[in-house]
Amino acid sequence: MNGIDWKRKLGSRKFWALLAGVATSILVLFGASEDTITKVVALIGAVGSVIAYMFAEAYVDGKATEKQDPPA
Repeated sequence: MNGIDWKRKLGSRKFWALLAGVATSILVLFGASEDTITKVVALIGAVGSVIAYMFAEAYVDGKATEKQDPPA
């Protein structure tokens, strides 16, 4: 049985959209103010964007290195 590929998962925009949706639902359930909900969703979006960007850049850098240094 394979585990969760967290690197791929954390780089997924769909994952971050899901997380924002779940957080919104939980905050509404517990009666949080609209201002709090907006701030939490904005934070999740910002963090998700940064992480997705970092993984995308690492992937691109890795591919560029492979082209420059072919295996012996």
